[in-house]
Amino acid sequence: MNRSLKILRVALDTVGCKLNQAETQLLARQFARAGYRLVSADDEADVYILNTCTVTHVADRKCRQRLRLAHRRNPDGVVVAMGCYAERAGNELARLEGVDLILGNSEKSDLIERLEESGRLGRLGRLSYRQGGSAIVDFRTRAMVKVHDGCNSSCSYCIVPLVRGREKSTPVDQVIGEVRQRVAEGYKEVVLTGTKVGLYRYDGVNLAGLLQRILTETDIKRLRLSSLQPGEISPELIGLWRDERLCRHFHLSLQSGSDGMLRRMKRGYTVSRYQKAVALIRDMVPGVAITTDIIVGFPGETEAEFEESYELCRQTGFARIHVFPYSPRQGTQAAQLPERVGDGVKRERSHKMLALAAESARNFRQRFLGETMTVLWEKQSGGVWSGLTDNYIRVYAKSDEDLANKLLPVKLTEVKGEGVWGYSIKTDYGV
Repeated sequence: MNRSLKILRVALDTVGCKLNQAETQLLARQFARAGYRLVSADDEADVYILNTCTVTHVADRKCRQRLRLAHRRNPDGVVVAMGCYAERAGNELARLEGVDLILGNSEKSDLIERLEESGRLGRLGRLSYRQGGSAIVDFRTRAMVKVHDGCNSSCSYCIVPLVRGREKSTPVDQVIGEVRQRVAEGYKEVVLTGTKVGLYRYDGVNLAGLLQRILTETDIKRLRLSSLQPGEISPELIGLWRDERLCRHFHLSLQSGSDGMLRRMKRGYTVSRYQKAVALIRDMVPGVAITTDIIVGFPGETEAEFEESYELCRQTGFARIHVFPYSPRQGTQAAQLPERVGDGVKRERSHKMLALAAESARNFRQRFLGETMTVLWEKQSGGVWSGLTDNYIRVYAKSDEDLANKLLPVKLTEVKGEGVWGYSIKTDYGV
């Protein structure tokens, strides 16, 4: 290679779910192996790639903002938009100034080839595409591994089946191989991701079978699931949490606490079924964190139906509630429904639910004050380290030692902001 040439800098960025994050991590490894230099999405890059989300109009707006910012950061760079927004409305993204290449979900795996064949890299001048060897990639301490994609359901509000296609599961041996590789790279925690992880099926192996294989055949210290549906909860599955390597965190989407709303949303379960799933999990997994999603302002939602959702969330005591004002997605059944809820009412209901979410999260964290819990430390800023317990509590502590990617015991002492402060980090416990 001509030493006078600079190595082409590639930034990969993500908006959206853990499945998107898993795909971005995989692409980063592919670019690193191909010899590209990876840089932060906040740095100036020669090529900026955004894995987009389109689940709400807010996600769409975030994607457009990041693409515009990347172009302003380096007007001579190449900007690529890929993923769900690109799949749904690539023509909208094509109208943004500076966006050079648009790829749908099915084209993600061919990104490097498509980029090089496009001819757009040639305009970057005296830059070498590759440095002739693999690069070290500084990933986060938790690795995302994709095990499922697509969706065969027909929730009336959801665009995912249209942009992700039919359901498909990753072969068992491929998942095992990826987890082993992440362990070899030094990861302590793997998060299994997918559109509907609970419906994993491959050659007769379901999710419980996949978890058993991973726990038996790999040395991963922590294994976490991204999300499940109420109908996927069973004693067979939850019984696996006797193995302490499985993180005590279940994201169980609710969307509404009203049976009438759930029918109009076509969610396929009732409030009673959801409550039974929560009760089973809490009975079998002490100290578990259950988090959820709630949609407010769905077409036709009455004040009484909203209050049903509010009361159910209050009674359930979620560790975290993600609140989404309803956002119509063209191509979905709900986009055609009458009786739209006004923006002002949606804002009012969102604020009320968000206040409950903050109170519920604070109450959950306070339950563990005085306990010593194991934390996987992730990052440091100003002498303060941040990490997660297995049940998804964000913990902060001061230390002059390098704690990155270490699993260490910490005594939780004080709820502060969106996390908990701890002390008495004992590095002699090892990793």
